[in-house]
Amino acid sequence: MSASKKTAWAVATAVLLPLVIAAPAAHADEGKDAKDKQPKPPANMSAVGGAALGRPGTQVLLGPGAPVLPKELSARSWIVADAESGQVLASHNAHWRLAPASTLKMLFADTVLPKLPKTQNHLVTTQDLAGMGSGSSLVGIKEKQTYSVHDLWLGVFLRSGNDAVHVLSAMNGGVPQTVKDMNARAAELQALDTYVVSPDGYDAPRQVSSAYDLTLIARSGMQNADFREYAATPRAAFPGEQKPGKKRETFEIQNTNRLLTGDLGVAPYQGIAGVKNGNTTHAGSTFTGVAERGGKVLLVTVMNPSSKEQHAVYKETARLLDWGFAAAGKVTPVGELVPPTSARTDAGASTSGGSAGTGSGAATGGSDGGSEPAPGKNAPDGSAASAASEEKSGGVGIALSVAGGALLLLAGAVFLVNRRWPLAGSGSRRRRSQAPLDPDVNP
Repeated sequence: MSASKKTAWAVATAVLLPLVIAAPAAHADEGKDAKDKQPKPPANMSAVGGAALGRPGTQVLLGPGAPVLPKELSARSWIVADAESGQVLASHNAHWRLAPASTLKMLFADTVLPKLPKTQNHLVTTQDLAGMGSGSSLVGIKEKQTYSVHDLWLGVFLRSGNDAVHVLSAMNGGVPQTVKDMNARAAELQALDTYVVSPDGYDAPRQVSSAYDLTLIARSGMQNADFREYAATPRAAFPGEQKPGKKRETFEIQNTNRLLTGDLGVAPYQGIAGVKNGNTTHAGSTFTGVAERGGKVLLVTVMNPSSKEQHAVYKETARLLDWGFAAAGKVTPVGELVPPTSARTDAGASTSGGSAGTGSGAATGGSDGGSEPAPGKNAPDGSAASAASEEKSGGVGIALSVAGGALLLLAGAVFLVNRRWPLAGSGSRRRRSQAPLDPDVNP
């Protein structure tokens, strides 16, 4: 090829190649390709809570007058359950082991919160804050400053602060001990899809949970009055840095649960009472919520929606809650939330359930992505709440009143307290005491 022809070819390539690369695919093919690229759930998953829950795909048994499930659902996994009876009303890949993000902090709280008096104070050291992942969400804890356990839990629940998790872990004997305790607690709850590597939910190789397990964990945590209070607190004052000779100032922190506080495009959900949201690069968006309506309490967990809809995890949760309240009493349960292995049960309680099993590991891992980043970023999402966030939120047996940022529990019969765990079918035969197995997955 002559020099002049080579020059002409180079110019044409420089002009046309970007156009070829930028040209969009046909709409139909684009949708098909996107769908084909979505990972598939394992063919065989755990059967804890019932055989149907271990099957891939959507599980629901509609009765007369029951509404159909919402069409706008894109999550890889979700579950709708009655928080009190434990009945699972519907599910989709309930036992798929996926990265949990900061929803794993529910297990951290359920494990560690009962051990530390909320009035205990702790002077933070440099070592307490060591080992946090890059881009972690932070509440703003400073070394050489003193914080109460109560302050630290507000940082965990409201701002999903990995710094608060690490300080509380240090008070619990260190991160390795806390991880060990969390895995043991998961086994006690029969949350056998769950394997903890990092107590704050930061992406880590082999760290997994499932929509089923996160719902079990939330149900257990909500038995604790302090857990309930923190999960339902919309905003609070957090201690700033103590400066010599001056009164210690505070700054306001707001709960990142948008169904509780609201946000642009997301209204506070009527009856919401917690519990925890999460977002990392690997896990995508995750959320477990509990809400009450008409005397019925529902738990919904949604993991990793693929929809491009803004705040999809909250909107899909709200749709499933709406469906669950409308469908209650009109569907046949497809499974149950099993009780902890140590739960005392009555002979007259429910005897539905299935056999236990261990789920197939989903490929997980990755080291980037802190908890609660803005969409697509490894950083806290600090967007402001809408004016609707000032409205009250309620949850079964709890009247929640926001006054000066403080949450007041006004009812005598508090939400999910003194509820008897349902007796799972053949539960005594399938109980396990060992920690969940390290899933056989590729980091």
